[in-house]
Amino acid sequence: MKLLLKNSAKILVFSLSIMLIVGSTTSCKSKKKLAREKAAAEYEMKVNQAKNDLNAMLNGTTNWSLDEQEQRLDVIRSYNIDDPEVIDLISKVEAKISMDRAEAERLAEEDRLKREEEERRMKDASKYEKIDTELAAISTSTTIDAANRKITLSMDQFASPDVPVLIIISQAGGFNDYDRPTTISKFLNYLKDKQEYRYKVESVKRDGLGKITELELIKK
Repeated sequence: MKLLLKNSAKILVFSLSIMLIVGSTTSCKSKKKLAREKAAAEYEMKVNQAKNDLNAMLNGTTNWSLDEQEQRLDVIRSYNIDDPEVIDLISKVEAKISMDRAEAERLAEEDRLKREEEERRMKDASKYEKIDTELAAISTSTTIDAANRKITLSMDQFASPDVPVLIIISQAGGFNDYDRPTTISKFLNYLKDKQEYRYKVESVKRDGLGKITELELIKK
């Protein structure tokens, strides 16, 4: 009887050992399976999110700046996704960002040139303010004698009475449309008779002595 109990105990211990080994092996396999499933799910989420973000950038439906788009693209590249659609989208987004960057730089340069041109115009306007004031003073003279005296004084700054006066009547597409040309002598007498100065000096050309050889006005 004692021998039977002893053998039974050994069998029980052996059975428990087998169960523990099998249970441990099964548990290890289950953990590996869960880890693989978790990794696959995370990869699938990255692929889907990458597709969504890449399509949004390609369609211009994000509010991300170009720098932010490039940062997001770098992150997606770091995933090393081998999905053909993602690879194709990455290539298309790279090309689009490159084009958008070039266009942004072109617009920035265009804006810079416009600002410089406006600054030049403002500087020129200030530079020619004295001439504008003198021409306006002729047109507002209260008497003919007063106007003639101002014309004589004004003529001193011109190379000759026949200096051409060009009057811009419209501007479009970088081109000027001019009124019929006249001379400074005729124009100053016109201001005296018209008693109105509705122009602004646009540009002035001078000779080596500083005398005006051409006067360009724009009609206001």
